Order: sequence, then C-alpha cells, then structure tokens
Amino acid sequence: MDNDYLTVTDLTNYIKKKFDRDPYLGKVYLTGEISNFRLRPVHQYFSLKDDNAKISAIMFKSAFSKIKFKPEEGMKVLVTGRISLYEATGNYQIYIESMEPDGVGALYQAYEQLKKKLSAEGLFNAPKRTLEKYPKKIAVVTSPSGAVIRDIITTARRRYPIAQIVLYPAVVQGTAAAEDIVRQIKRVNQKGDYDTLIIGRGGGSIEDLWPFNEEIVAREIANSNIPVISSVGHETDTTIADLVADVRAATPTAAAELAVPVLTDVITDIKNNEIRIVNAYKNKIIQLQQRLNKITSSYIFKQPERLYDSYVQRIDMLNERLNNALQQSINSADKRINDLIYNLKINSPKNRINEQKQILKVEQKQLVRNISLLLENKDNKVKQLISSLDHLSPLKVMSRGFSYTTDSNGNVIKKISDVKKDDEIQLKLIDGTAKATVNEITKESK
Repeated sequence: MDNDYLTVTDLTNYIKKKFDRDPYLGKVYLTGEISNFRLRPVHQYFSLKDDNAKISAIMFKSAFSKIKFKPEEGMKVLVTGRISLYEATGNYQIYIESMEPDGVGALYQAYEQLKKKLSAEGLFNAPKRTLEKYPKKIAVVTSPSGAVIRDIITTARRRYPIAQIVLYPAVVQGTAAAEDIVRQIKRVNQKGDYDTLIIGRGGGSIEDLWPFNEEIVAREIANSNIPVISSVGHETDTTIADLVADVRAATPTAAAELAVPVLTDVITDIKNNEIRIVNAYKNKIIQLQQRLNKITSSYIFKQPERLYDSYVQRIDMLNERLNNALQQSINSADKRINDLIYNLKINSPKNRINEQKQILKVEQKQLVRNISLLLENKDNKVKQLISSLDHLSPLKVMSRGFSYTTDSNGNVIKKISDVKKDDEIQLKLIDGTAKATVNEITKESK
C-alpha cells in the first residue's frame, strides 16, 4: 500500500488535534437559535443556527444543571464553549459550558417559565386557606440574624402579646437556601400545632431572592396544611412564593399585622359583644314573659270547657245529618223493591207462556192447512205430468198403427240412404217384431 495515503481515522485525528490546539476555538462565544431540542435525562444534544448556518451542540449534565431556565425550541441564546470534532461522525460541534437567554436575564427567564408552568397547573388560583383570627402559635421561617424576625416579634408582641412566636431558622440566600426553606416548612407542618406560618426575608436583588422562586419551595408552600403568609423582599418585589402563598405581605411588619389582631381591640370587641348578648337576653326574657302573660290570661286556661263547645255542636249536627241520610237511603231502597215487585207481576212468565201457547195453536192450524194445499197442488201437477207423458209415449203412437224399422244391427232406419236392396230389416210393432227383405228402394221427389 502507498504510504502517501492516509486512513480516515488518521485524517480525523489530525483535524481534531487542530481544533483542540487552536487557541481561538478553546473558548468561543456564540449567539444563535436553539434547534432540534428535546429534553434528555442526562446530556443534552441539539443544534444552534442562524439564517445561513447551523452547528451541532452538546451540553453535559454538569453544565446543564447550573442553568436557571429551561431551553426551548426556537429560543435565542448566548452560549460559551469550546469547538472540537467528534471522531465517529467527523462532524465538528460546540461543547457548551454556559448558556443564558439572549436579550433577557437567565433568572428572569426561569422566573417567567416557572410562573407560566405553575399558573397552568392552577397553583396560583387554588382556594386560599383562611388565616386564624386569634392565633395561639405562629411559626416563622426566616434567617435568625436578619431584621425580619425582629420586626415580626416586635409587632406581634405590641399588638397581640398572648401569641407565641416560634422561629425556624433557615438559610434564605444561596444555592442551599431552597432546600433548607423546604425542610423547615415540612418541620412546621409535621409539628402540626401552629395556627399560622410566616415565610420571609428582607429585600435584595433577584439573585438574592431567588430561593423563593424555586419550584420546590412553591410546591411545599402549596402543600402546607397551615395557612402561609409570604413576606419576601420589598413591596415592589413579587416572588413565586408570594403568588402561591395564602396571603402576601409587603413587609415583615405587615405580615405580623396580618397574622395577629390588636389585643385591646379584641378585648373591646369582647366587652361590646358581652353587652349586646346581655341586652339581647334581657329583651328575649321580656318578650317571653309578655307572651306567657298573654297566654295565661286567655279564656282557654280560665274556662277550658269552652274549647269543646264548638266540637259538641258539630257532633250533634253530624249525627243529625247521618240519621237523615240513613232514613233517606232506607226509603229509596223500599221504593226500588216495590217497583221491582210490580214489574215482576206484570212480566210474569205464566202469562207469557199462555200467550205463546195460543200463538202456537194458531200457527199449527195454519201449518196443517198449508201442507194440505201443498200436497193437493203437487198431486194435481203429477197427474198433469202423467197425462202429458202418456200422450208422448211411443207405445201410444204405435197403438194407432205406427211402427219403426231397424237394420240387422238394431240401428233405427230414418232415411233411404240407411238401407240398400236385399238388406234384412226388422219392423217393430206394438205387439212384436216382423223381419223383411228390401226388394226395391224408391226415393220420393220433392
């Protein structure tokens, strides 16, 4: 093999070393639009593109876990990384070390993304828990060294000194703050004997307040069984914790004022309510006494027999109406019975039987007479038929000298064409038969 030829591997390794040793490619600052992005469980693979070109990009888990926002398809970003070549495919790509949105801060972008996500889930619009009006124990999750806890204690003692304030110290700034705040919220809920929970810290930049924009803090506040007052930052600062909490306070002092009433006002209200209750009971007793006097002076108690007067009179009237109704019913029944007896006599079966017997006798006589006339007519008709039949009898004709002639086969001879000369014929007479022979045939002229 000619030594002038390189293998693909050799060429790829050479080019890769060129990329890795080039000082200008060791740290590159790129701006572009994210393409083909799909969130993966470990390392992220996608592309960066502009109007005329595209480059493959990879961001390892260690670098991706540090960004505060969620990359999305089509988002313009600013990235820092190194350019190298992937030997297996021969493609050059950028290994991204940091990334932030182009034109807006990464923390603000993450804040807006989480706000949109939790709003879609309904955490901001969920029913808010009502603050206890007269709390006995109040838990405060904040820094033990800040002014927040001092302001809350001072305000609460001045307004409502009987309430117990318990501090749950937490880190409120830095990368470990969110988990520490969540841990203390869980401790307060596990204790379970608190009426109100205040979460707060003083003002600061968005980076300082960022633990209160973390998703784990927002979800822990939403899952709290104790009503939560959020007092984070200044009045102009609004964190995710403020949106999820049951009540938002502009300052720690305002949080304490929301959490407790003014004791002197409470005592005054109690006394006023006591006076109103006593007066109400006095008025109620007076009303009941008046009703009792009115009832005892009624005729019902003085002459109780008067209660039954109207009932006795009503019973008498009903008895009278009942007797009249019974008598009327009896009279009506008697009349019906008499009418039935009269109709039974008129429509007696005996009378109808005698009447039918008379009709039967008349019809029997008529039947006998009709049968006799019918037989007589039939007899006369038979005699007429016999007489007519007798007149038409061949024997009657033959007795007057007529006869008929047949050939040797017994066929009746009607015309001269039925016989010929020397044929034997038979003459049928009234008292016998005579045989003859044809000697001559003469046809009559017409």
